[in-house]
Amino acid sequence: MIVSTRLSDEALVADPEPLRSWFDRELGGPSLSLTLERVSGGASNSLMRVTRGDRQFALRRPPAVSNDRTSHDLARELRLMRALKQTDVPCARLIEGTMDSDVIGGPFLVMQWISGFTPRDPMPGPFANDPANRRALGDAVIDALASIARVDWHEAGLSDFGKPEGFIDRQVDRWLSQFERNRVRDLPDLDQLVPWLRANRPSVSTPGLMHGDYSFANVMIAPDVPARVAAVIDWELATIGDPLLDLGHLLSSWEDETSGPTWASYIDWTAMRSRADAAERYAMASGRDVSALPFYMALALFRLAVILEGSFARHVRGQSDNERHGAFRTRVPELLTQAVRLIDREG
Repeated sequence: MIVSTRLSDEALVADPEPLRSWFDRELGGPSLSLTLERVSGGASNSLMRVTRGDRQFALRRPPAVSNDRTSHDLARELRLMRALKQTDVPCARLIEGTMDSDVIGGPFLVMQWISGFTPRDPMPGPFANDPANRRALGDAVIDALASIARVDWHEAGLSDFGKPEGFIDRQVDRWLSQFERNRVRDLPDLDQLVPWLRANRPSVSTPGLMHGDYSFANVMIAPDVPARVAAVIDWELATIGDPLLDLGHLLSSWEDETSGPTWASYIDWTAMRSRADAAERYAMASGRDVSALPFYMALALFRLAVILEGSFARHVRGQSDNERHGAFRTRVPELLTQAVRLIDREG
């Protein structure tokens, strides 16, 4: 059957028959019926759980309305997931995917289903109250990030996956340009933050694979102990660039006695190692110099604020009725204020 228009998530859940022949072809064996369950959707890629016989899979596809023209490039993600099969990076292993529209009216990819949880309080089982297990969980998240930075991206076939030359030099203007494209209001903290970022840009770091949105929200933790990351998820912003920006993003959420509140208030950080110790653990595991970490954290906060502001702009323009997007009215200024507090401490 040729499908000329995109089938909605709701239509696929109600009738997954258009997917049956694709699964039969990719997995072989007798033809089996499918059931689909929508797990998430909206601003980011839609995620559905597919049950076929006694096996479960994750199906991802772009949102119906993209937030920005550079977002949600599933062709890049499909290429990346094929490359990651060759590495020790914890991720959901790819089954296959397609960029054709003749199955469900648009591209999608299918991966193994990962059993685990995204860490936020209250956490389950052995991670609920045991300080040693919670600290080990935090360490596992750091170690998984270091494994991404260690990937030999040339060997993995990703030599043209990004533009690493001048990556950091382009970042402020790139994200400022996206803010201007989506502008619906003034954000005064940008007047202090943008000049500081331009004036404090560090020397060039060795290029490497970046996840692009690495945080506790984008890892799945295995349910048993010892703590381990079962899979890093949501690779849609991955590129070849400066992996220290991933570290900056992660540690901008990492609270300790020196940081004050951060944007990841959904975790009790009491049992975790300090932000400085977390950075040192990453440095040892990745072999990278983390002395310019404040710059990378401030840049990560600026970048995150611009991304969320794009979703808020869609809400303001009536292109999204997602309540979370409306809440970015206050979340975006909070992120920029956190960045300004950070650079004020740096002097």
